[in-house]
Formats: sequence, structure tokens, C-alpha cells
Amino acid sequence: MSEKFTKLKTLIAEVSDLNAAQAVLGWDQQTYMPPGGAEARGNQLATLGSLTHQKFTSEEIGKLIADLKAEFADADLDSDDARYLKVLSKDYDEATKVPSEYVARFAQLTARGHESWAKAREASDFSIFQSDLEEIVGMLKEYVSFFPPADHPYDTLLDQYEPGMKTAEVQEIFGNMRGKQVELLKAIADAKQVDDSFMHVHYPEKEQWDFGVEVATKFGYDWQRGRQDKSVHPFTTSFGVNDVRITTRFLENFLPSALFGTMHEAGHGLYELGVNQAYERTPLNGGASLGVHESQSRMWENLVGRSIPFWDHFYPRLQEVFPSQLGNVDVKSFYKGINKVEPSLIRVEADEATYNMHIMLRLELEIAMIEGSVEIKDLPELWNTKMEEYLGVTPPNDAQGVLQDIHWSFGGLGYFSTYALGNLISVQLWEKINAEIPDLDEQIRQGKFDVLLNWLRSNVHTHGRKYEPQELVQRVTGSKITPEPYLRYLETKYSDIYGL
Repeated sequence: MSEKFTKLKTLIAEVSDLNAAQAVLGWDQQTYMPPGGAEARGNQLATLGSLTHQKFTSEEIGKLIADLKAEFADADLDSDDARYLKVLSKDYDEATKVPSEYVARFAQLTARGHESWAKAREASDFSIFQSDLEEIVGMLKEYVSFFPPADHPYDTLLDQYEPGMKTAEVQEIFGNMRGKQVELLKAIADAKQVDDSFMHVHYPEKEQWDFGVEVATKFGYDWQRGRQDKSVHPFTTSFGVNDVRITTRFLENFLPSALFGTMHEAGHGLYELGVNQAYERTPLNGGASLGVHESQSRMWENLVGRSIPFWDHFYPRLQEVFPSQLGNVDVKSFYKGINKVEPSLIRVEADEATYNMHIMLRLELEIAMIEGSVEIKDLPELWNTKMEEYLGVTPPNDAQGVLQDIHWSFGGLGYFSTYALGNLISVQLWEKINAEIPDLDEQIRQGKFDVLLNWLRSNVHTHGRKYEPQELVQRVTGSKITPEPYLRYLETKYSDIYGL
């Protein structure tokens, strides 16, 4: 390795450390920080964000990148070093377009925005969050202005979460899905409905917590390199390859919330813990994209956790934990209950058949916000109208409607579509996995997940950010992201459950 590359890696490792420090403060803010610490935390994050940005966008780093690009002109473009330089160059190019002053302002604003969102959600009053959201959207429009004009201004935001993906591509994918999903939902609505009343009885929080930990442990989540805590909105965060943390939340009158929330976040955690150790403190650490990340969480939550083989193994144990609630419910009824299709108010608790409709709704509103075709004050009403249009339900209040998700409070416009893309990628990978591990169902039925986890580590996790999402999916499955496998999966699964 050249002296210049060694120098560059040293500088970038320091930037990585600063980013990790910000992540620690962000994690604490959502888990243990007292409400009174919000203002100080905003200042701390603003200072760290500005310092990190200044250090990363220095002329020294820029010159090293330029020199090394020339040095690597004839190198193996698939090598880790070449990919390191490619990913870093893109990150640097984007970062240098954004002033440090902006980064500090935005960090301060979103720290305040998180607190006002949490208060607004608790009070079920959008007006408490409205002015902060107006500022956040205004600053995101300012962010877009730092970059060359794209086909659509939303492209710039989307690229932060799903590199290379265009707004028009996402709209096309969703457009191709919408008709078939609506058709499936209509057929299910006309069929005999599933009983899930046993899900809506009292399930004590401690027992829910303990069972969730058992499941995550069986999956392979490493508690020596991770932990679980409670938060208002479940999330996963990483401070490095060997410190990856998950959170969950509990509803004592609805078992699936924490049960599948823990599985979901454990899926994210397994991805981060599986990244090549050599990528620590480098631009290659992390996931290929949020869509690929969501493919891992949705796979463990749904394709594994909501499958009959999974519950053939775990259901007797769940009945032991909750004998009065589930002692008289057989495994087939339980399986149907956890897969009941019913339009719901809350995205994170939505069934697989309706989930993507939640994402489509949010995407449309976000695009409209960035285009300026809607006023922020009108969002609650617009949200409720679209919920009625897409899912046939109307939120009774803001907390169960427009305020239910945390993403807008941290400026995450562009994020939501990755959830739906994750669904598609998960099934594409699942078809490939089942072709290469033909007895996978039987392994799951025996409570064995090591072969599955090793496959994911070898084919997806270890690569970190080395490959762009479309490139990675193509390498692993033989095709780019496509909705067909997911639509096949939904039709097969729900035709069986509902006798279609």
C-alpha cells in the first residue's frame, strides 16, 4: 500500500470515529436521555456534525483522493482498495457540495425536531411538530439546491438511502405492483376472515422481552457485540462492526408489535455484525443501501418469523410463556392469526399484503412536500384522505396517523421507499437461498438458522458497501430489483391462508 493510501485511511478512520460518536449521542437521545437534555444534545450534535464535515471535506483528503484515482487507473476495479476509493470519492463529492454551516444547522434542527415530534405524538397534536417540520422540509430543499439539477428534485434525497435509484424507477416499480396488490386485497376481503382475537389480550412486557431475546439469540444475534433497549420507535444503530444495537417497543395488548419488531431489528443487527471486519473505520462499513438493509430485516421478520416451519419449532415454547393466552390456540390458527390481512393504521404493524400501500402513501406525500405542491399544515388531512383511499381506514387521531413514524423528524425524506424495495429484494434473495439450501424449511423447523445466516453473511453481509444495491442484487440473484418474485410469494402464501 502506498504512503498516500495509508495517510488517507488514517484520516478517514478518524472521520469514522467522529461519526460513531454522533451515533452514540443519537442512540442515547432515543433511549435514556432525559427530556431536559434536548437543547444541549442538539448543540453537541451540531458541533460534532460540523467538525466531522469540516474534517471530511478538507483539501488534504480531496488531494489524496485525486492522486490515488490516478494511481489506481489500471488497478483491479473489484478489489477492496479500488472499491474503497470509489465509495469514498462519491461520499466526498457529495459532502463537499454541502457547507459545514448547513450541517451544523440541520443537526441542531433535527435534534429539536425529534423532541417536538415525540411530544406531538404523545399529545396526538400535529401542530406541536408543524413548524419544525416546515423548517426541516425547507432545509431539505436547500440541500437539493447544492447539487446539479436531477430528473426530479426528490432524486437527490432518494440517492442518500438507495444509491443510483431514481424517483421515476421507484414510481414505476410501485405502479406495477399497485394493481396486483389491490386485486389480491379485494380477493382476501371477499374470503372468510381469519380470527386473531387471541393477539389482543394481555401479554406482560417482561415475558415478551424474554421471548424476543430467545428468538434473536437463536437467529445468531451476538450479545457480546450488541444489546437491546426500549425506544418510542424501534431502530438499529451501529458504532462499529463490533458494537451494533437494537431497540424495540411493547404493547401489552398486542403481541405482534414487539415480537416482530424485535425480529425485524435483529435482522438489521445481523447484517451490520456480518460486515467484513477489515471494513471497520472505512467507507465500506455498513449496508449497501437501506433497501438491501430492509431486505434483511423483512426476511427475518416475515419470511422466517411469520412462516409455519418457524412456529412448528417456537410455538410450544411461546405457549409455555403465555399459557392462559395461547394454551387453547393451535399452531395453524396462530399462524393464520399472525398473518391476518387487515388494513391497519400503523405501518410497523401492517401485514405483508397491505404494507407496501403504507409506503406508497408516504412516498407520494414526500414527493409533494419537496415539489411544494402541498402545505405542511395540510398533512394530517391529506394523510387521512390517502389512508381511506388506499386502505379503507381513517386514523382517529394524529398519533395513529401522520405522526406515527419518526423519519420526518430526523429529515429522512427519501427513506420510506426503501422499506418496499426491501420487501422485493428479500424475496428475490429467498428464492435463491431456497434453490441453494433445498432443506431450509426443515432446518428452520428444527430451530437451526446457522446455515441460513452463513449464506447471508457470505453473499450479502460481508460485502458491506462494496457494491451498489442493484449491482449486489444482480450478482447474487442474477437479476436487478424486480417485484415479480414478491408478488408470487404474496399470492401463494395468502391463497393458502384464505383458500383463494
